[in-house]
Amino acid sequence: MGELIVIKQKNDNSYDGSQIQVLEGLDPVRKRPGMYIGSTGYEGIHHLIKEIADNSVDEAIGGYATKIIVTLQSDGGVKVDDDGRGIPVDKHPKTGKSTLETVLTILHAGGKFGGGSYKVSSGLHGVGSSVVNALSSRLIAEVVKDGQLYSMEFEKGIPMGELQKLGKTNRSRGTTITFYPDPTIFKEGVEFDYKWVVSYLRHQAYLTKGVFTSVRDERTGEKESFYFEGGIQSYVRHLNVGKDVATDNVFYVEKQVEDSIIEIALQYNDTFVETIKPFANNVLTLDGGTHLVGFRSALTRVINDYARKSGLLKEKEENLTGDDIREGLTAIILVKIPDPQFEGQTKNKLGNPEVRRYVEQVMNEYFSYYLDENPNVAKVIVGKALLAARARKAARAARDNVIRKGALDGMSLPGKLADCSSKNPSESELYIVEGDSAGGSAKSGRDSKTQAILPLRGKVLNVERARLDRMLGNNEIVSLIKAMGVGISDQFDISGLRYHRIIIMTDADVDGSHIATLLMTFFFRYMREVVDGGHIYLAKPPLFLLKTNTKKYYAYSDEERDAITSRLISEKIEKGQKSDIGDDKMKQAGITLMQRYKGLGEMDAEQLWETTMNPINRVLIQVRVQDAELADAIFTKLMGDQVDLRKSFIQGRSKSLNLEELDI
Repeated sequence: MGELIVIKQKNDNSYDGSQIQVLEGLDPVRKRPGMYIGSTGYEGIHHLIKEIADNSVDEAIGGYATKIIVTLQSDGGVKVDDDGRGIPVDKHPKTGKSTLETVLTILHAGGKFGGGSYKVSSGLHGVGSSVVNALSSRLIAEVVKDGQLYSMEFEKGIPMGELQKLGKTNRSRGTTITFYPDPTIFKEGVEFDYKWVVSYLRHQAYLTKGVFTSVRDERTGEKESFYFEGGIQSYVRHLNVGKDVATDNVFYVEKQVEDSIIEIALQYNDTFVETIKPFANNVLTLDGGTHLVGFRSALTRVINDYARKSGLLKEKEENLTGDDIREGLTAIILVKIPDPQFEGQTKNKLGNPEVRRYVEQVMNEYFSYYLDENPNVAKVIVGKALLAARARKAARAARDNVIRKGALDGMSLPGKLADCSSKNPSESELYIVEGDSAGGSAKSGRDSKTQAILPLRGKVLNVERARLDRMLGNNEIVSLIKAMGVGISDQFDISGLRYHRIIIMTDADVDGSHIATLLMTFFFRYMREVVDGGHIYLAKPPLFLLKTNTKKYYAYSDEERDAITSRLISEKIEKGQKSDIGDDKMKQAGITLMQRYKGLGEMDAEQLWETTMNPINRVLIQVRVQDAELADAIFTKLMGDQVDLRKSFIQGRSKSLNLEELDI
């Protein structure tokens, strides 16, 4: 979809039908919804909320709105309310219909194409409101202009009558959109995720300082509100919760360059990973773009220049690399530009070439000044980068020892790996098994064509507290890297993945859960693309084996064990069989053996295959990251050095167990 620029300047406070530019009709949306919202599953249905709420955000960015309220209604609808200027209701000069109807029924009709309505907007293509309308079984639009309430209703994008003027209201202005996703389009379900809405509104509050956002879930009674006067400074502090920071204060700059506004906030912490979130007009550009390139380039230049002139970097020493300098960095880059050039409707990458120059200019001037004015902070930042450089060199030496150059083609597989015969990654699975005993059973019971087995001895290294050089000195981690075939660090290449299912199979006890968490920490921190690709799974072995004279049953929880027992008793009663055994339900059910498995090692090869490895019977849990920030915070709490945070996290989720003491 091409971008149309209509030069039509008007007074900022003037917002009427003449500023709404019409490009094309709405018909294609219901036929190919995926083209407009990505999918008709979980992501797509929540994208509807984003499309409507983004319009409210644009009002807030422009300084016209101060609050955005989202309500998840008990009847399945979603209501998005703001106190902005209100969608225009006058007759549109081109369509002859009310401007409200035009915006909601014609694709590419919106106030974001010319300069007269929005100087800065998160919406480039202008399809949001009309797409939501087309994909909703019902949509009600209410607009308040000058204290007068207007309303219009639609079904599947079709108006159910003319725009109605309902009279005076105690509000002076604003827009309220209530919509009900069409279940014939969203066949996987139309249930909204409260946590998704909370995360979205929290981010918008961080990115638009001074705006109040709130969500209320009528289904459960839950409610959360957000207001951050500090904007992205507050965001950086939020991301660094639970981490030791280099300094209490956050570097922050907001500067207008030509017709754009550049905002940057950053702070260093004690971790070994970087967290940089680049935004353009409040849109998270996951694949970066020119603003991120400019930031990285300027950051590397400024810190190297400071390190040289302060004598922290000796004359004969080579410059610090960008990776060295960004270790432990948390940064938010927010650019507000009048004409964003995003790549594709998903807006994952910013392409404006001038933005790189703007960001570099601001960072070069203001971050240099910050380091000069805060020499103690600058010394900590440079010192951390120097330590990272030494670790990088040590890691390179360690990697050369364990992973030869061109390793993805010629890497020797670890001796303990029982590989599968198939060379087709799409059908191949790698079982990471706890212990040699379970590994032996798994090797004997597996389907050797498609299932590979890698037994691990003991608990793997906690990589949350270790740099790459230390990781590459750990035999279990090295075996895993070799087996997977993707390399590590700057040699990582997802195309080399030898198995499209990586299945963590551990005992169903505390130690097993700990080992699984250690492995997931490794994947999340160092092989994120494998996680994001949906390749990581958790196997769920049974807890109980129940046997009768004729059959055997496996139960995966206490509740399932009890349900099986009750069902067997009911079946006996239905058959007219009676028993005088009393309260012993196991005997009433005819169960001759009930065994609780303490670990995978107690199962023989046949049982392990039958319960946990056979694709027909097994239960696998796919590991997905819905909220990367929340996942990062949880890994920091569970696997980091802050014992109090971890203890509080566990206690808060263990009340039902009545735990009085925790051995953390």
